[in-house]
Amino acid sequence: MKRLILALILAAAPALAVNPDEVLDDPAMEARARAISAELRCVVCRGENIDESNAAIARDLRLLVRERLVAGDTNDEVIDFVVDRYGEYVLMKPTTGGANILLWGAGPALFLIAAAGAIIYLRGRSTAKAPGADGLSDAEQARLDELLNR
Repeated sequence: MKRLILALILAAAPALAVNPDEVLDDPAMEARARAISAELRCVVCRGENIDESNAAIARDLRLLVRERLVAGDTNDEVIDFVVDRYGEYVLMKPTTGGANILLWGAGPALFLIAAAGAIIYLRGRSTAKAPGADGLSDAEQARLDELLNR
């Protein structure tokens, strides 16, 4: 029974796609590579970071990260190198500066515009007269009486 529970726990754990031939000999360097890989998005899988993805491009990016670390780059330099090559899309957490500020602000701005429009519409409806509240004109009333009396 304990083996079954252990097997279920291990099966439910996220499987990382890092292959044994990619792992660096230095544990500290490997930890840095894993930390960087967790911040970079797979350009094929979109929802996964390169550490979890099995795509060929993710493997290439993992190898690139490790090569840059072995070459002596800092974590920020490695991330900047990958972003320069593939664009800001590869960042799991995009920056809030530059042109991205429009994307970050568009959602709340559109929500506020929609809320203001809804308030104006609902207030206009509450103060509007009901249709036919003025009553019928004399000609309309005469025509109605004529039709009802037939």
